Amino acid sequence: CTVIFTRLATKDLHKPISILFCNLAVSDLFTSFSGFWISMLFITNPDITIFGSKDMLAPYALYTTSILSTIYNLVSIGVERYLAVAESMRTRFRVARNHSIAVVFINWVLAFFLGCLPLMGWNCLHTEKSVSVLYSPFCVHYLIFIAIPNFVVAFIIPLFTYLRIIIILRKRKLRMKACGQATGTYKSAEIQVARTSIFIWLLALISYAPFFAGVIFDATNQRCHIDLYPGVYIFRNCTAMLITINCLGNPIIYTLKLKTLGAKLKALKCLSINRVRACTI
Repeated sequence: CTVIFTRLATKDLHKPISILFCNLAVSDLFTSFSGFWISMLFITNPDITIFGSKDMLAPYALYTTSILSTIYNLVSIGVERYLAVAESMRTRFRVARNHSIAVVFINWVLAFFLGCLPLMGWNCLHTEKSVSVLYSPFCVHYLIFIAIPNFVVAFIIPLFTYLRIIIILRKRKLRMKACGQATGTYKSAEIQVARTSIFIWLLALISYAPFFAGVIFDATNQRCHIDLYPGVYIFRNCTAMLITINCLGNPIIYTLKLKTLGAKLKALKCLSINRVRACTI
């Protein structure tokens, strides 16, 4: 909420990358909200989160939608950074604000469509065949359809974009060094991008790999709910906690770490204090 408020309140941060950052914060907010909804259902009626119920379709669908939106936003940020670095020197193409708005719209449409497929009928409410043990009443086929392609997208595309950015910065640094020019700026940028990329990969790996492993286990498992209780469901809850940690880590890596955003937070605070003083006078 702090990231969203700050970026909406400062006009000079209404840039294409800032729109993607703000939308990432919205996705993380939806993920946290849907996770809280599922937690409340678990507290009030634990059986429906284990054996499945019609009441779990909506919160699970919102949870899936918000996770997919977060993944698509992370990929969009990586692609935007690559275009900003790679295309800026070769062509006149720039990622405009309209481009970012269109990407945000497409991300949400795709996430809502894929996430709401169980609400449209792709569920196992009326059949015991291929029902998910961890996420009843979702079907195992649906979880595989959602998890595997998006897992590949979430790791392969950011890997390509950030590695390409580091390679481009290194090449430009070597060219400037060969011409006898200062390379301090490129060296600093290369170190910052490499460090941020490592943080992104580690956070994504820690957050989503256990969930993906749970889906694979769900697809290969042949035992019923009672036989897996409680160990497997404790693991399921831990995967949900790791995804929530990812929602907390994204603002730190992408936004709150930026000096500009921190300065704007202080500026907004000082502005509000000055207004109070002016009203008092």
